[in-house]
Amino acid sequence: MISVLKNNAPYILIVFTILAFTSCSNNRDYTKSSRATGWSAFGREDGKKNKRKIQVNEQETGPGLVFIEGGTFTMGRVQDDPMRDWNNTPNQQHVQSFYMDETEVTNLMYLEYLDWLKKVFPPKEENFRKIYEGALPDTLVWRSRLGYNEVMANQYLRHPAFAEYPVVGVSWIQAVEFSKWRTDRVNELILEEEGFIQENARYNSTPNSVFTTETYLKAPSLTYGGNDSITRKSKRSQNISTEGDSTQVFVRRKDGLLLPSYRLPTEAEWEYAALGLVGLRDKNTYKGRKKYPWNGQYTRSLKRGNRGDQLANFKQGDGDYGGIAGWSDDGADVTAPIKSYKPNDYGLYDMAGNVSEWVADIYRPIVDDDYNDFNYFRGNVYTKNALDKNGNVQVITPETIKYDTLPDGKIVARKYPGELVTVPVDKKETHLRINFSKSDNRNFRDGDKLSLRYNPSFSDVDSEGNERRMYNSPIYKIKVAGDGSIKPQYDNSSQRRTLIDDKVRVYKGGSWKDRDFWLDPAQRRYLPEYMATNYIGFRCAMSRVGSKFKKENKRAKH
Repeated sequence: MISVLKNNAPYILIVFTILAFTSCSNNRDYTKSSRATGWSAFGREDGKKNKRKIQVNEQETGPGLVFIEGGTFTMGRVQDDPMRDWNNTPNQQHVQSFYMDETEVTNLMYLEYLDWLKKVFPPKEENFRKIYEGALPDTLVWRSRLGYNEVMANQYLRHPAFAEYPVVGVSWIQAVEFSKWRTDRVNELILEEEGFIQENARYNSTPNSVFTTETYLKAPSLTYGGNDSITRKSKRSQNISTEGDSTQVFVRRKDGLLLPSYRLPTEAEWEYAALGLVGLRDKNTYKGRKKYPWNGQYTRSLKRGNRGDQLANFKQGDGDYGGIAGWSDDGADVTAPIKSYKPNDYGLYDMAGNVSEWVADIYRPIVDDDYNDFNYFRGNVYTKNALDKNGNVQVITPETIKYDTLPDGKIVARKYPGELVTVPVDKKETHLRINFSKSDNRNFRDGDKLSLRYNPSFSDVDSEGNERRMYNSPIYKIKVAGDGSIKPQYDNSSQRRTLIDDKVRVYKGGSWKDRDFWLDPAQRRYLPEYMATNYIGFRCAMSRVGSKFKKENKRAKH
């Protein structure tokens, strides 16, 4: 018996190898019989053999992104509290695996967005002028009452010397719109490369023919303004194929071809990624704590090659933004080019210093970990597709664009042509639910009627006729005159005691203007979502679909 095994060892090895690859393959053919019913899992054999073959693949990493394996960590302050502030008290959180931009969004990346808007929605046309103007960064954020910064105001956004610098002057609202645009352009290219839309269709978009991911997935026949000559399948895809005569095939969510949305990271995700605690991990334990995204307790490098150099771009002291001439210890006085400093243990650059970054969350002083400690996020407003009288979804057209006037007087489009019309969820969706009871959950347990400092039996309005709120912040109103001119109305009340309301968003990380205290990823500040500064930028994130681990990052067995 032993001799037989020895003589046939090469063949036995080949058989086992084939079995291993067959059983462990992640590309399972679902046209075979279902494990649930024994039927063909998708489609039916009715003589036409119109069956769909779907391969289950690992989620692709989108352009510019880095994979961040999720886990448990202590969110909030872990050391040093000279401010004695109570808005970042430690709490344990768990985040799912996700993806995050390797660097901050740069001027060049944002100019691509502006260029696309300008070509598709020409600002010379009155109906589209506010779309382009609403996306423009505020370059005047560089001006100072007692400083000469006109070169930055005039050159920073557009001069090629600043192309690889982080974009600033962008509000939270603008950052969200950029993220939506980026999602659509990435997925549009994927569909073109896979042969599901005409080649170079993305270069021929018009106000009446625009691709958006959600419209394609929920109403594909309405994509590109209903021009089915663009969305008709032109070549056979390697990932999703059909047998038989099919003149029009659309990619669906279940095909797994399109990427999830680019978006702003949540505060918990951003802080987790910035800390990069994976560098301190030993099996199932973090060996130590981190004050900064890098290891150690100091902001200067201790390595022989660059000893004494700062590890981030920040303000070292009064009148010291970069050291003396000939020894620029942080390499910059204002912002610095991306990748100027070493990345953290996740491979992310500038998670401390350079520019602070917008995150998705509404600001509240306390993170309510008693109620939720998994993927924590405050800011959910649930919506659904608006349907016409025939039950069909509705798409924004150039004639149905609606604009909002922000408290600072800036006008922005609520949605761009090609996007689906949405409305808040109502009682049909919330009836007898236990996980949510209304559309707008920004105030849940901290500002809704159940948590107001006023007795719920009181009137819903105060003595000044304003709705009672948890936080007594200023109320700014915009009055539009008959000729279209805007007249801002300031809140002159002397009773306002806070700036916190449902329009303020968290921003994280220190910037080139900050002292090292703010480089701690736990620190958190806030600003109204419609405002911009010369020290706040942003980067995008993307949710991870499927396994917690990437193939090359499978959990080590101990």
